[in-house]
Amino acid sequence: MDEQNNQDNPQHNNDLHPENPSDKNSVTPLINPIGAAFIGLIGGFFLYQFVGGLITILIFGLNVEDAPVNSLRLITMAGQFLFILLPALLFSKIFYQNISAIIRLKIPNWKEILLFVIGIIILTPLLQSYLYIQNYFIDELAKTSGFVNSIKETLDYMNDFLEQAYGDLISVSNVYEGILVVLVISVTPAICEEFMFRGFVQRSFEFKLSPFKAALITAVFFGLYHFNPYGIIPLIGIGLYLGFAAYMSSSIIIPVLLHFLNNFIAVMLYFIFGDDDLISSAPTTNIDISSSVAVFLTLLALFAGLIVMIKKYYSDNLKVKLQN
Repeated sequence: MDEQNNQDNPQHNNDLHPENPSDKNSVTPLINPIGAAFIGLIGGFFLYQFVGGLITILIFGLNVEDAPVNSLRLITMAGQFLFILLPALLFSKIFYQNISAIIRLKIPNWKEILLFVIGIIILTPLLQSYLYIQNYFIDELAKTSGFVNSIKETLDYMNDFLEQAYGDLISVSNVYEGILVVLVISVTPAICEEFMFRGFVQRSFEFKLSPFKAALITAVFFGLYHFNPYGIIPLIGIGLYLGFAAYMSSSIIIPVLLHFLNNFIAVMLYFIFGDDDLISSAPTTNIDISSSVAVFLTLLALFAGLIVMIKKYYSDNLKVKLQN
């Protein structure tokens, strides 16, 4: 009975927030928040993937691979702003009448930023080591199971298509193209996707669900949205951490910054080393599984310790505010 009351009372979940923002009381959903979240997810997906794809075909024709790569980069960037960021803002205004409270427009302090940045620095190699372990076992199972091998072949085909498209987008021949790639792959998704996922969608779920469930469901859709067959679990992991950051800090700026750093580091490493493995999620050969497991467990322990530190930081801050 208490659980049902909690779900029916949107303010209950907000009161769990470490920052306990005052603007929570000013938000009154005009429709069911769960429905609003799915409108954002389905609407954003349809607009970006289908409407954006149709516009691209109308401009460049069916042979999109022959289109000028810089033009495709600009179209990709414009599509994210028009079909992901703009709907997030419009839906926040239409369904809640309060964009800043839903999107979490708040300036964080430097201590918050530092804690979460350390987290993404640990999380990135942690998820990469997980990926090595996951793909090692997929590869091994595929050798002994025809069923697993058939699934692997399908995933390989999807992954090859994704890598070819991504490789064309990220490859550059001069500094100006490099700047454009950073804008397209690092800056634009960080802003647009975070405003939609950690802003509008997760915040909508938080009205009816616990913070963890809201962040997890949003992270799952975030992972599916990227169409990365081997990278789905790491993407969900990153999405969950970004959701944790958004909720704990009550600021969209932190997940935007973390998203940017994650993508920017990958782009810079690719520019420097030119290694396709840096942008690949597919199984690779010559994996030392023992080393990968050791690295994974070590980083997992460090990451868990940092999460405890972050929660303690906000708990201590709340105690100070209550005392004052």
